[in-house]
Amino acid sequence: MTSRDTVLGRIRAALADVPADETPGDVPVPRDYRRTHTRPGENTVALFAERVADYRATVTRTDRAGLSDAIAATLARHDVRHLALPDGFPVALLPAGSWAWHTEPLDIPALDALDGAITLAAAGIAVTGTIVLDTGPGQGRRALTLVPDYHLCVIRAEQIAADVPDALARLDPTRPLTFISGPSATSDIELDRVEGVHGPRTLDVIIVDPAHPEQQP
Repeated sequence: MTSRDTVLGRIRAALADVPADETPGDVPVPRDYRRTHTRPGENTVALFAERVADYRATVTRTDRAGLSDAIAATLARHDVRHLALPDGFPVALLPAGSWAWHTEPLDIPALDALDGAITLAAAGIAVTGTIVLDTGPGQGRRALTLVPDYHLCVIRAEQIAADVPDALARLDPTRPLTFISGPSATSDIELDRVEGVHGPRTLDVIIVDPAHPEQQP
């Protein structure tokens, strides 16, 4: 008997007393677990910014009027000029200047030759400092944010959920979801951190908050 046979046999034994006509919907699952690790009244946007920065990403907070200038300053700081621009990204947000915006279709060699990509987000998670992409308008397919070495993500304050359960409730589980917590990084057995192995080496996040005064990075 193989290990597979052993595992399947135990599953069958555990299910032996389940009625044949029973479906998963017939058995309610308790949902009384703790849904957030934030404190009552805690500022989730500020917590999100703090946690994103903990992952070695750079965070800029601005209002809607200062967004284009914030994008320009952020890109200039990294001397990033050629960027992938996903379908549906609002062109009115793009700053005037010498940047080159490369639209789809882009093959992998073309993406690899670019400096980076700029996207919107589907959601943010304050407790974990995570941004979530679902390939929706302004986000593009996964390759746009995995192949280039730089990623600039623009997220609205109202998209930031306090914790994972709240964020999942806002997302469509049938869409291809990508959870990003800081720049791509890995560590070897000696815990030497190497960035840029699985995706962008550098991540910048701009939070657009109507309640926040314009701040330049």
